[in-house]
Amino acid sequence: MSKVKSDSLFLLIKAMTKSEKRFFKIYATRFNSDEDKKFIQLFDAIDKQKLHDEERILKLNKQLTPQQLSNLKANLYTQLMKCLRMCNTNKLKEIQLVELLDYARILYNKCLYKDCIRMLEKAKRMAVKADRSVMLLEILELEKLTISKTLSANNEQRVSDIIQEAETVAESIKNINIFSNLSLKLNSYYVRSGFIKSKKDLDNVSAYFKNSLPAYSKDTLSFHEKLHLYASYVGYYFFIQDFKKGYEYAQKWVKLFEKNPVMIENELETYIKALNSLLVVQNKLYLYAEFVETQKKLIALKRNKNLVLTENINLNLFKAIYVHEINRHFMLGEFKSGTRIVGRLEAELNKFIPKLDKHSVLLFYYKIACLYVGSGNYKMGIKWLNKIFNARESNFREDILSFARILLLVCHFELQNDDLVESNIRAAYRHFIKKGYLTAYQQYILAFLKYLFADSSERGLKKSFIQLKEQMQSLENNKFEKRAFMYFDIISWLESKIEKRSVQDVIKEKALRITPA
Repeated sequence: MSKVKSDSLFLLIKAMTKSEKRFFKIYATRFNSDEDKKFIQLFDAIDKQKLHDEERILKLNKQLTPQQLSNLKANLYTQLMKCLRMCNTNKLKEIQLVELLDYARILYNKCLYKDCIRMLEKAKRMAVKADRSVMLLEILELEKLTISKTLSANNEQRVSDIIQEAETVAESIKNINIFSNLSLKLNSYYVRSGFIKSKKDLDNVSAYFKNSLPAYSKDTLSFHEKLHLYASYVGYYFFIQDFKKGYEYAQKWVKLFEKNPVMIENELETYIKALNSLLVVQNKLYLYAEFVETQKKLIALKRNKNLVLTENINLNLFKAIYVHEINRHFMLGEFKSGTRIVGRLEAELNKFIPKLDKHSVLLFYYKIACLYVGSGNYKMGIKWLNKIFNARESNFREDILSFARILLLVCHFELQNDDLVESNIRAAYRHFIKKGYLTAYQQYILAFLKYLFADSSERGLKKSFIQLKEQMQSLENNKFEKRAFMYFDIISWLESKIEKRSVQDVIKEKALRITPA
């Protein structure tokens, strides 16, 4: 059996759209040598494959030899990138801006300084309109070089203006860098461990955040400075679970775009992140009516024909749209109807999994598992929880891994898999001890399940359920324990056991009290 190899060239070809492939075939007609024809032949051979297999390509294309394959692949990759750049020049403003700057450099090197200045002025207008500070600084640096070659009466004023512009832009870039670094650092903490777990965590994160913020005047900040500032505040307040303040800054983030609609197209990925953040906090605060309106804005992007939806944008939209459709079912307590979307989601999820980050994959698996547990389908819940354990990595989303273990115990308990409950309790204890912490929430559940079998009578079970419910209610308002209830609504599950009702009915009844029908 031939060895199937993962290859960046194969992935690039598979990522191309039909129109891009068609454009490349037209672009490639200008090549006439035998060597050029071979890399076109290689393109066709790879395009036809579902899995990359170099041995099969060589077997079916005798004109291609193993010795020349490496060079052919390198040449084909280079030509594809050139073609894709040409194909997307009119769609992506970033490429247009880089192209103008490249033209200006060519003109400068040809000693055509006046034409270079005119090209730079055009590039500068585009950079200012799109608020591209880094590119604007590059333009200004080349303008500094060129201005000395074009002496005129008003040169002194032009020099002063350029210096002032460069200083303003450099300050803006400095702030953007600080804000974006801060946001990235907070996100990396969150991806590794989830929400804060202790006062020590809270103090460390708060001190880091406050000490990292530079002095600034909000009124003088550029669009991109505000964009990264709001993003960092949203990340901070989400991390420390202050969702009311997080809601305030998520609103500011979204409104920043809506006051500058041209920036939605320029920064579409970040706008999706802003909408996603607002949806997350609206979900946490049960602002259902607002949640639905924000969800409509997100879905509308998918249908907007004026927007350039790259593969990366489609991936971000897929992730956000489906996660929040699942969250909408959670808010209403409609778990059974929520599981119906999994059927149509699973095929797309399998398609996007190779491109999704591990954090997003685990999040999908956990939310889907919760849908099935909420609907009473514990076997399917176990199926999706096992996907989490099979996909896990060390020190990665430790919160999801930990609560997946708790949820797995609940599923085995519901299915009366006594042996599996006992073995999983031992495994959970080992896991939590190895990680160096065991929260009160986890201790109560593990102790409850461990001693449950000592009195399995109906009266004994009910007493145990009531006792655990009281313990859990004592933790609901604890700043560092309440995060657990965001992963699994243990109190509703206990009430369903005490009242002998389905967990879906209990949660749905609560949802109706806090969200409109």
